[in-house]
Amino acid sequence: MKIAESWLREWVSPELTTDELAHQLTMLGHEVDSLDYEGRGIEDVVVAEVIECGKHPDADKLSVCKVSDGGDTLIDIVCGAPNVRTGLKTPLAKPGVTLPDGLRLRKAKIRGVESHGMLCSAVELGLGDESDGIMELPADAGVGQSLVDLLELPDAVIDVDLTPNRGDCFSVLGIARDVSALTGAELRSATVEPVAVSIDDIHPVELVEPDGCPRFAGRLVKGIDPQAASPLWMVERLRRAGLRGISPVVDVTNYVMLELGQPLHAYDAALLQGPIRPRLARPGEKVTLLDEKEVELNPDTMIITDDSGPIGIAGIMGGLTTAVTDATTDVFFEGAFWPPEFMAGRARAYGMHTDASLRFERGVDPEGQGRAVERATELLLAIAGGNAGPLIVDSSEEHLPQRNEILLRKSRITHLLGIDIDDGEIGRILRSLQMQVEVVEGGWKVLPPSHRFDIQYEVDLIEEVARIHGYDSIPETTLSARSPLETVTESRVDMERAGATLIARDYQEIVTYSFIDAEANTKFTGTASPLVLSNPISSELSVMRSSLWPGMVAAAASNLSRQQERVRLFEASRSYHGTLDDHFEVVRLAGLATGAVAPEQWGVKAEAVDFFDVKADV
Repeated sequence: MKIAESWLREWVSPELTTDELAHQLTMLGHEVDSLDYEGRGIEDVVVAEVIECGKHPDADKLSVCKVSDGGDTLIDIVCGAPNVRTGLKTPLAKPGVTLPDGLRLRKAKIRGVESHGMLCSAVELGLGDESDGIMELPADAGVGQSLVDLLELPDAVIDVDLTPNRGDCFSVLGIARDVSALTGAELRSATVEPVAVSIDDIHPVELVEPDGCPRFAGRLVKGIDPQAASPLWMVERLRRAGLRGISPVVDVTNYVMLELGQPLHAYDAALLQGPIRPRLARPGEKVTLLDEKEVELNPDTMIITDDSGPIGIAGIMGGLTTAVTDATTDVFFEGAFWPPEFMAGRARAYGMHTDASLRFERGVDPEGQGRAVERATELLLAIAGGNAGPLIVDSSEEHLPQRNEILLRKSRITHLLGIDIDDGEIGRILRSLQMQVEVVEGGWKVLPPSHRFDIQYEVDLIEEVARIHGYDSIPETTLSARSPLETVTESRVDMERAGATLIARDYQEIVTYSFIDAEANTKFTGTASPLVLSNPISSELSVMRSSLWPGMVAAAASNLSRQQERVRLFEASRSYHGTLDDHFEVVRLAGLATGAVAPEQWGVKAEAVDFFDVKADV
């Protein structure tokens, strides 16, 4: 997961440099895969406006533009971008500027027309991987303004490799909680103030299968401006997290998902038909998704429906029939809790992998749905206006995950970590992770917060203590023990050496079953084995072998029946003896040779292997 450092520091800002912060994240168990700095080396790039745009006289795919950088004269620029047009505001790099890729700009003639600089794409500026055209900036961007000032650069993008058990950290808030606990820096409150309700309209929701959807938060927002555009700060934060800005409604849901960890979905309220009913799919049902693909639903998949039928796959992707468009004015926000057991593997079953399914499979905070809808409403009203209806949260408490107190023993911490941590420090660590702590004799009773659904046992709490106390704070202890040398006689041959010798003499090692047919065991050993299995896989695998020979002979016979006339095999394994009440094992080395002594060749007469050849090998 990618996070902009500026966004993270808005939630928690420890007194650490960027590199130190990345190191501490790794020590917390959130390995930093990469640390990319954006905005370095483009301090001289400015915002420009295309005043005139015409075709190049000698090139169909080039345009000749007159560009303003806020100065008194217009600048002639030759541009090959397909999206260049009059009135567009875009980054301008003048002659003398060196771009992040090392290209130093200078005046140049392109097909006979002089160009005094370059209008830049995002990839040329090191601000993303989009290179289909030049970068488009907001219409209200100040001409001549430094691009780094406009985009609030430089900034670092931290790419964190999260472990599957830490679903709570697939958000800026989740990472900020851990950073605050480690450094003691103040954490911004995650509480979202309720939005003022200006209309009474609601959309009905029916929890017909509460075990698959025990909580569903929803709200209607009516009368938004369909022509509104997402603010640059939001588009930039999404871009730095690896998501492309689309429209205010979609951008708001993505922003809240990245910030709080709760995936949301937005419906065009005018296209909903009747109550929303989350339920399991029925055989034969189909749905057309946002990517315009029609899929046939599996009966184990939770879906969202209305009176028209399926309108989306729960926690994976919404349906096309109720999708928000550029003409949408009424929006219904959905924030649901889908239990991980209903989500695991469902997206892969349809060949999909979405940001929402990634989070729901690992688990989300079962108490965060209403907060996420409030935050999305707050942002959408600020961007596109409109009127908000009341927040409706339907819950089935008995189907929601239950939090249980865990007894944490001081003696167990010392035993597992090998160090004695002060009781006050342990209590501080647990409380810094927003756990409820009660001191009891010999330890603590701990109630984890709702977002730490991965903490279920005492060892989980001990791991948290070690993580926040610091793995590098645990002293290194060198263990010492007496290691008497074993007496080895010259007559003893190491099994590895014996095997290597046989391989060098053209034998091939095999591994056969320890279970064999009772009759075969008797034929080779002369006695019936009392080590009979009570539940054999088959009658041919019913007793523990008393010899390696039955399996070896069977392997040789199988090779001979497949026209392998020269066979040389060996096996180093165990045979089993005694009775069920008093049994023992013997390590053995067995070999078998049949066919010619040497592989067929013109210089050696073919001779069958005999006792003396095998004796030589032994």
